[in-house]
Amino acid sequence: MIIEKQYKFYAAHRNETLQDKCSNIHGHRYGLKLHFEVERDGDISTLFGDFDDKIEPWLKQQYDHGMLINRHDPLHIALQEYCRTSGEQLRFKIIEGATSVENLAWVMFSEITEMGFRLARIEIQETDTSNFLYTRDDWTQDNRHFADRRHAQSSAD
Repeated sequence: MIIEKQYKFYAAHRNETLQDKCSNIHGHRYGLKLHFEVERDGDISTLFGDFDDKIEPWLKQQYDHGMLINRHDPLHIALQEYCRTSGEQLRFKIIEGATSVENLAWVMFSEITEMGFRLARIEIQETDTSNFLYTRDDWTQDNRHFADRRHAQSSAD
C-alpha cells in the first residue's frame, strides 16, 4: 500500500555548473510529495501524524528558508568566510555536487530512508510547471553510482 504525504519548503540555491540563469542565486517554493510504502497492521497501516512528526521538523531544520549549496562551490567558501568574520549564522544545506533537483531528490530520499521510512518515490515540484519524479529504483542506481565514484576517488588519493 502507498500513503502519499505532501509538504512545502522554501530554499535558495544556484547551480554553478550551468551556464544559464540558474547559475545565479535564486529561490523556489518546493513542493514535495512523498509516497511511503506501508503494510496494513489490523485496521490501519500507519497514522498520518507518524510521518508529520518526523518529516515536518526535518524539513524546517534542514531545508526551509535555507540555501542549498554544493560543498565544492567557491561561493560556499566565500559564504563560510563571511559567516566567520561577521558572526552571522546563515542556514546552509550542504550537498555533495550540484544543487540540481536530481541531486536534491537523491539526498532527500536517502535522509528519509535513514529515518526508517520506506519510500516508493518522491516528487519534487521546483516551479509551478516543473516536477521531478524519483523512484526507489533511481535511488538504488544512484547509490551504486555514488559508491563507485567514492571508490574511484579514494583509489586516486
